[in-house]
Amino acid sequence: MKHLGKSLVVFILIFASQLSTAQYATDEWAERDTWMDVSKIFDDAGIEEGSVVADIGCHEGYLSIHLANRVGHTGQVYAVDVRADRLNVLKENLKERNIKNVEVILGFYDNPRLPAKTLDVVIIMDTYHEMDDYMKILDHVHKSLKPGGLIVILEKLKTRIKGKSREDQTDAHSIGMEYVRTELIEAGFEEVYHTKDLGNWENDEDKVIWMLIAEKE
Repeated sequence: MKHLGKSLVVFILIFASQLSTAQYATDEWAERDTWMDVSKIFDDAGIEEGSVVADIGCHEGYLSIHLANRVGHTGQVYAVDVRADRLNVLKENLKERNIKNVEVILGFYDNPRLPAKTLDVVIIMDTYHEMDDYMKILDHVHKSLKPGGLIVILEKLKTRIKGKSREDQTDAHSIGMEYVRTELIEAGFEEVYHTKDLGNWENDEDKVIWMLIAEKE
């Protein structure tokens, strides 16, 4: 029975891990395109051919590859993650697609290691709620942006944790816009646009996507 119990625990942990990463796997990207309006995100952020952008929390490259196609060969994408295994998959995805305008960066948990005063736009999608050292990261992002550069934060707010404390929300792998707005202002950004409804994450009505765009002051 003890062995059975240990086996069950291992299975649950592996299964949970697979669930948590499935939305980022390459074979899920086509389905993800049906519920994530990438073009609107890029339009709202003013990302165009020739833009220099970063994708913090890039995982296997879903957004980074969309960005690479958007900015073209005259633009540049910096794809950042703290896990080397994800970045190794991203490198293979880039190679398969012959994409050469993406620089892959293994970031630190408190520093995305982006070049200073270089970027037009930095996107943090479904990752901000995982950041313990979010003020340090915002400071690094601020330094990496050109004057007037933009930070774009997208998150999903789960219905069951609306109005709860920041800790309760992040424990549920979610966060509300009101907390992020306050932190951006403290970090030296000024809000220029937001939307509270950019669709539903994985078509789940209890996970509404919001987006906030702020400018470097």
